[in-house]
Amino acid sequence: MALLIIGVIIILLSLAITRSNDSNFRRFASPVRIMGGILVLIGIFTSCIIQIDAGEIGVKKLFGKVQNDVLHSGLHFINPLLDVEKMDTKTQNYTMSGVHDEGAKTGDDAIRVLTSDGLEVVIDLTVLYKVLPSDAPSIVRETGLDYTNKIVRPVTRTKIRDNAVYYDAVALYSTKRDEFQNRIFKTIEGDFKRRGLLLEQILIRNITLPIMVKTAIEQKITAEQDAQKMQFVLQKERQEAERKRVEAQGISDYQRIINESLTDRQLQYEQIKAMKELAGSSNSKMVIIGRGNTPVILDGKQ
Repeated sequence: MALLIIGVIIILLSLAITRSNDSNFRRFASPVRIMGGILVLIGIFTSCIIQIDAGEIGVKKLFGKVQNDVLHSGLHFINPLLDVEKMDTKTQNYTMSGVHDEGAKTGDDAIRVLTSDGLEVVIDLTVLYKVLPSDAPSIVRETGLDYTNKIVRPVTRTKIRDNAVYYDAVALYSTKRDEFQNRIFKTIEGDFKRRGLLLEQILIRNITLPIMVKTAIEQKITAEQDAQKMQFVLQKERQEAERKRVEAQGISDYQRIINESLTDRQLQYEQIKAMKELAGSSNSKMVIIGRGNTPVILDGKQ
């Protein structure tokens, strides 16, 4: 379009040169007119051909009026008077984070919400979405190309605050996190779709609790771990006590069996066997058998 305008200006300039009284100056009119014509032709040619890259669409506007049909990826021959707005239809992400330079905006951009128990919770969030090609003309017509700041950001932050009041801080941090994520996805999805955007996923990246609540949770976890450890110790002691009881019962049973099976004759027999082994020993010994049942054994070397 710029070459077309420049070519027209040059042609008008050549006409002005033609009306000049200076003959030497008028001789440049023809070359200038030719150059202007060439620029006009090049401008018309380049304005009629447009390339749409993969993952993009083109929304056509004629004198500010948005047309409903869109241009898909590839080369297109169009009216040179058309103005084409290119829009990205690939998956886009918008991150709101409390970490510096991690989100879409510089600085702390985390979402601060109030829970059902009146505590303030800080949420880091990423929204994955994309433009619906069929609704792109309505987006340009009603919202413009800055749909991220006009739709994605305010709708997401508002819906998160609206839904956080149904959960207490601890549940939001632990057991109800997935439920909360699914809940805000359903509420945001409808608003996005009505405005020509497709919500693909909501990712809760981090939930930060107040310091006092976090400390209480850590103390509770520590107490639970100590209780589990004590249960383990008690169970181990019970097992040890059971082992000792079984061992004592075994010794008791052994002694009872021995007492029941041993008789005087059995003991006398065992005594004779022991004396026989002593008599067969190479050492010199003296065995004195008295009136008692127990013999006296003397070592002859001593």
